[in-house]
Amino acid sequence: MLSVISQIPPVDPSASLRTTLLLRLTGDVLQSIPGYTPATETLPLLLAWLNDLDQAWLAVLRGQAWDPEECRGIDVELPPGAHCTPMSQTERTRLRSLLISGSSSLEEWLEGLDTTGEGSVEITLQRLGLEQAFNDLFSATLAEMGSLGSVEVNDPNGMVGTC
Repeated sequence: MLSVISQIPPVDPSASLRTTLLLRLTGDVLQSIPGYTPATETLPLLLAWLNDLDQAWLAVLRGQAWDPEECRGIDVELPPGAHCTPMSQTERTRLRSLLISGSSSLEEWLEGLDTTGEGSVEITLQRLGLEQAFNDLFSATLAEMGSLGSVEVNDPNGMVGTC
């Protein structure tokens, strides 16, 4: 689904469809993941998919087309007369909320990870080489929206002037 939605052209009237569907997919996925038991063997696949989702959002925010081979956005020249309407402030706020609350839910979900013999989730993630990947969830998208850096993540003022 992510690949299909991401390949919707970034020009009007399709650009708003891509944004709407990607918001829906993001919300549904981030709400659904905690319904499953975390398993060390599937965490790398989950992180890879969440990274692709992060890259898809970067493409949308930048008005880029999606390269399904590279799983990233690419700059394209718009046809004459074509227009790409950027995401609205409401859509950006909804996305930011989905990513922050979803990341928080995933942190809580990871507490259910079997850490027998290792003592903590952090040690298990370090052993698997996944700790940094979980720490960086959606960091590219949030940074693009102006939600990271010197501004606190939960400060809505960090989004002013980013549309």
